[in-house]
Amino acid sequence: MSCRDEIEALEAAIGTSIIGQKPVIRRLVIGLLANGNLLIEGLPGLAKTRAIKAMSRHLEADFSRIQFTPDLLPSDVTGSDVYHQGEEGAVFTFSPGPLFANLVLADEINRAPAKVQSALLEAMEERQVTVSGKTHPLPSLFMVLATQNPIEQEGTYPLPEAQLDRFMMKVLIDYPAVEEEVEVIRLVRDEERETLRKEGSPSAPVVIAQESVFEARREIAALHVAEPIERYMADLVEATRHPAALSEDLERWIELGASPRASLALDRCGRAHAWLNGRDYLDPQDVQAVAPDVLRHRLGLSFEAQGEGLTTDTVINQLLALVALP
Repeated sequence: MSCRDEIEALEAAIGTSIIGQKPVIRRLVIGLLANGNLLIEGLPGLAKTRAIKAMSRHLEADFSRIQFTPDLLPSDVTGSDVYHQGEEGAVFTFSPGPLFANLVLADEINRAPAKVQSALLEAMEERQVTVSGKTHPLPSLFMVLATQNPIEQEGTYPLPEAQLDRFMMKVLIDYPAVEEEVEVIRLVRDEERETLRKEGSPSAPVVIAQESVFEARREIAALHVAEPIERYMADLVEATRHPAALSEDLERWIELGASPRASLALDRCGRAHAWLNGRDYLDPQDVQAVAPDVLRHRLGLSFEAQGEGLTTDTVINQLLALVALP
């Protein structure tokens, strides 16, 4: 099997565990191929954690889950130096935390204070952790997948802009359709029957090797990107910083524009989207497909826009409609 076949098999395998969330599954795979971190937002019970666990189950990868709580300490995430008394005297040895895995689920990340949230910054950006002045590299395949609840804000700590900017995409999960919810009921019932029939020993899942991911990344890196497409991505991001050039409404709505990380994310996610669709070049449709996920957590809306009940997705759709295509 080619690496494309392997990745398609991974996406299909995740889809057998998650009903009605195909766009979310596609974004998980794009984030994996683009070597980025994802922030996944949705109400409780919408399969955020299940989707991430499904991907880890079908990928040759170490998985760890960190439940973020107000009493969590940074060392609970990164690890710490532990004192050992041996025959040759006292020594401090580094004990890695749950961050040292391939796929790290940061569950309800906004439940922990900023000091703990910031423990992820170095890992997400530099793929390393520094403890007691010593740097420890993280695995070659490393991805942080953070979840948060958009409604319940009591006892939560909103992520600062610097933290949000480290996430390549912000993925939204919505309620499934009625027909899809019926399929969810049947799926979970069948899983319970299968588990009971095999007395807790489920069949071995499809597992995709890490090398297939690395090979796919090499092919994605070789995709052709024409200069007009590069300019289009830059124009989209520039429009978030100087919206007055496009329309008076956008000038009123946008208070904070996107950083250069947004341009880089558009390029990387767009190329991954093109590759998954069987193209060896980046198309404007690929950029438009990933633009909402890339930009929605990087735009700061004005009080006026919030008062009008606008969402970042509404503003992004307006941007996409106004910025000229190449």
